[in-house]
Amino acid sequence: MYAMRKAGFLSILFVVVLLAVAVIAQAQQPGKVPRIGFLDNSSASGNAPLLEAFRQEMRKLGWIEGKNFTFEYRFAEGKFDRLPGLAAELVRLNVDVIVTGINPTIVAAMQVTSTIPIVTTFSNDPIGAGLIASLAHPGGNLTGLSMDTGDEFLGKRLELMKEATGKLSRLAVLYNGANVGHQLYLKNLEAPARALKLTLIPVAYRESGDFESAFQTLASKQADGVFLFSDGVSLGQRPLIASLAVKQRLPSGFPAKEYVEAGGLLSYGPDLVHLSRRGAMYVDKILKGAKPADLPVEQPTKFEFVINLKAAKQIGLTIPPNVLARADKVIK
Repeated sequence: MYAMRKAGFLSILFVVVLLAVAVIAQAQQPGKVPRIGFLDNSSASGNAPLLEAFRQEMRKLGWIEGKNFTFEYRFAEGKFDRLPGLAAELVRLNVDVIVTGINPTIVAAMQVTSTIPIVTTFSNDPIGAGLIASLAHPGGNLTGLSMDTGDEFLGKRLELMKEATGKLSRLAVLYNGANVGHQLYLKNLEAPARALKLTLIPVAYRESGDFESAFQTLASKQADGVFLFSDGVSLGQRPLIASLAVKQRLPSGFPAKEYVEAGGLLSYGPDLVHLSRRGAMYVDKILKGAKPADLPVEQPTKFEFVINLKAAKQIGLTIPPNVLARADKVIK
C-alpha cells in the first residue's frame, strides 16, 4: 500500500514538474514581433525623406526595425492599378498595422480589410471621401492625419502665388488623373480661383514619365504659371518638375517645401516630415493596444510658406519685399 501511495505521489509530482517546465518555457519564449505594412503609390526613392522621418520617430519611441518590429514595404511605382493587389499581399502576411498616405492607398487597404488598423499620414478630406465617420471618432479601422484641402487653404496658396508673381491670369494645374483625391482638389480650387480672377487649365499626369509631355501641353495652352497637386508620383519627380518649370520660365507653386528645396519657386502647406513623424506616434499607440476607432484624426495646425530666390532669378522674377517678409523660409 505504501509503495502504491509513493508511486502515485511521484506520478503527480512528475506531472506538476512537467507543467511548471512548460509554463517557464512559454514565459521565456520571445513575444511576437509586430509587423508593419507600408503601402504607397510611389517608389522607395521618391518617399525616402518621409520614410526616414517615420523610422526616426519610431526609434525615439523605442521601436527598432529588425529588432522589435519589422517592415513590409509595398510600392506601386506610380501605377494605381497595382494598389489593390499590394494591399491584399499585406493582409495575407497578417501585418499588425498598415501605414498609408493618400486616399487611393487608403481605399485599397480598406477594401481588403476591416480589422487590421490603418494609419494614414496625409488623407484628403477623409469625412467627405466617406473614409471615417468624424475626425473625433473615426469609427472604423482607419485613423491618422488629414490634409486640409478646403477652399480656404487652397485659396491661400493661390493668393500667395499671385502676390509673388505680380500678375497671373492663366494657371495650369498639374494633377494625377488616377488620383481620386485630386478630383476633390480641383473642385475646391474653383471658387478661390474665380475670386482671384484666374483661369484654371487642368493638365493631367498619371505616371512618372508623363511630366515632360504635361509641360508641353501647358505650354501649348499658354499658361503663365503652374500649380501642382502633390502625391507620391510627383514627389518622386520633384527635381524634374522644378527644372521643367524653370526651362519654360514659369512660376511654380507647390503644397510642400520638398518641391522648393528641389528647385521650385514657392510652396505653402503643412510640413510633410512632421506629419510622417506624427504617423509613427499613431502606430506606436496601436501597437500598445489602442484601437483606431478611438484615436481622433488630426489636421495640420502649422503651415509653412517657403520661397526659392534662386528659382525666381532663373525665371526673371522679382519677389516683392512684402511677400518675402511673410515667408517662413527663404532659399537663396
